[in-house]
Order: sequence, then C-alpha cells, then structure tokens
Amino acid sequence: MRVKAAPGSREGMRIIEVFHSVQGEGPYTGFRTSFVRTARCNLRCTWCDTTYSFGAGRERSVASIVRELKGHRTTHVCLTGGEPLLQRESPELLRALAALGYTTVIETGGSLDVAPYLEIPGVVLSVDVKCPGSAMEKANRWANLPLLRPDDIVKFVIGDRGDYLYARRVLRSRPFRAQAVFQPVWGTDAGRLADWVLKDRLDVRVMLQEHKHLWGDVRGR
Repeated sequence: MRVKAAPGSREGMRIIEVFHSVQGEGPYTGFRTSFVRTARCNLRCTWCDTTYSFGAGRERSVASIVRELKGHRTTHVCLTGGEPLLQRESPELLRALAALGYTTVIETGGSLDVAPYLEIPGVVLSVDVKCPGSAMEKANRWANLPLLRPDDIVKFVIGDRGDYLYARRVLRSRPFRAQAVFQPVWGTDAGRLADWVLKDRLDVRVMLQEHKHLWGDVRGR
C-alpha cells in the first residue's frame, strides 16, 4: 500500500526542521529525543502550535537526515509535522532508523491510513482523535483505531468540556487497544481536565506538554 505523497515531493523529504531536545509528549516523555519535523499538513486545527510547518520546507534526502540524527547520539526519534504521513519517503526513513536500532514515534493527525506503518520495526504510532474544538473532527479516520497496538497512543487534545465529553463518548463507543491520552490545550486549565477524568473514573493518561513547561512555547524545543 502506497503512502500518499506531499504535492511536489519527488526525491527527498520536505523538512521544516531537525533538532535535539527532550520529548514532551506521549510514551517517551522526558527522554532525550531527536525530532524530524516534516512540512505541510492537510488539517487546520484551531489550536495548532506549529503553523510554521504548513509551508513547503526544504528538500532533504533520507541519508542526510540520518547522518544528522547520528550526531545527536540518541536512541529515540520523533517524526512529527505538519503531517508526516503525507511524505512518501517517511517509510524509507523509518526503516533506515529501525536498522540502526532507533525507536521512532510517529505523531500523526489521525486523518490518514496508518496501516503501512504497522509493519515497520521500532515504530510507535501516536494518532490523534480530533475533538470538536479543533474544528477538524470530521477528518477523523475511525478505521485506524482498531489497527493500533497496546504500545501505541491515541491522543485527544482537549480544550473545554465539550471536547472532554466527545472524547469520553469515543472511548465508550469505539474501543481500541492503544493507550488513551487526554492532553489539555496549552493555556487551558489542566487541573480541571484531571478532575473530570477522576470523577468519571476513566482509564486514560492525563499528560501535559512537558517541553512547554521547561522552555515555553518556543520553536525547536
């Protein structure tokens, strides 16, 4: 199964930035991690904090990206965006990283097919379910959820009570094996979200964006 390519992508990946930081979200929060941020996104979430990734980026070969990542001397990589599943070269990069022993988390908006990535070793999928506050909930690809494995993540970014109730309904009506994460929109009341989860006895992880608490909402951190 072919992965849909980004418009204009012929030889290399379209990349916004490659950087070395501490993972602030998901299953490897706190680990030193190399980040590869791809260009372009097919969604426009109202709360998006990486709108600079909507541009064309710079074309880079998979080999050049791998060389840079080796210099970071990490064991974890995060492939994020934008929307990395738009890049037809993403599977090639992931296989190259797997051959070198990396564990790679793919952060995807949840609107595209994740099936081609399930067979690549060392890959953990972090798949969004878009809540109404994002204005992108109609883009959710529900067929992804039953494909996910216990080590994968289903992430709900929650801005208000309406988002929370929507996420709760999804948990009850569309069961999946992956870990459920409720993440508050940056700047909203995280304690309030945690209180809702406690009251309803939901088996989810309430997680903050650790990198923002460390450095603020700063690009490349």
